[in-house]
Amino acid sequence: MFPFNKANLIEKEGILFNKKTGEISYPLDGNNACFNIEDESWWFKHRNNCIINLAKKYVKDNLILDIGGGNGYVSKGLQDNGIQSCLIEPGVQGCLNAKKRGLTDIVCSDFENLDLDDNSVSAVGIFDVIEHIEDDLTFLKKINKILIENGNLILTVPAYKILWSNEDSEAGHYRRYTIKELKNKLNESGFKIVYSTYIFSFLILPIFLFRTIPSILKIKKNTLKQAKKEHSVNEKSITNKLLNILLNNEITKINKNKTIPFGGSCLIAAIKE
Repeated sequence: MFPFNKANLIEKEGILFNKKTGEISYPLDGNNACFNIEDESWWFKHRNNCIINLAKKYVKDNLILDIGGGNGYVSKGLQDNGIQSCLIEPGVQGCLNAKKRGLTDIVCSDFENLDLDDNSVSAVGIFDVIEHIEDDLTFLKKINKILIENGNLILTVPAYKILWSNEDSEAGHYRRYTIKELKNKLNESGFKIVYSTYIFSFLILPIFLFRTIPSILKIKKNTLKQAKKEHSVNEKSITNKLLNILLNNEITKINKNKTIPFGGSCLIAAIKE
């Protein structure tokens, strides 16, 4: 089903492990930190809803490689919506967490050492991944090479350099993007943009006030405690009702192929030209 060279892979407890490994710019405990908040997080839930809406439109054959997919939160969401996803994740703990979620197609490997054939994959997802890669342009070109003609790419990244904070540094980010910058890199890598938008339109000011400014002022915070607080909302609160209105409005726009002019993240669908 998925075009892997099994000669370099060893199966153990239902996970395929690559014999070759590479370095990644990501905290050692990053996957576990996310695993502790993903299932209860309105942020992760909304990002999934946005991704799934695009995947239903653009993923061919209902198959997609989720490269750098962490604990399999996105892959599980895609799977639950009828799209078979194979998780490619270099972190062992992320793969183990994904197995706990019930995923069956898991490969513990970085993309560079996976040795996929050119023109062999119909769709790829890279969700908050390329900001962790120093040479993102070369990475995107390699993604393009493994895709079949008119193969699809869906990706998300954090938006706006001005929103840079300690959280970006601690997460191993090299940069944040604008839609324009990302489009230019994708075009240079051999992709044609079919849809692009910002998401989390209401988060720009909160990120700047509660992350960027404290970082500039060198105010230290308990990052994990803060993250749990930011990602959870009382379901019966007015805040949650307002939040749902804002999030549902973004989903409606994405369903209608309308764009959101600004936001905390970028969302793009592209095809290989």
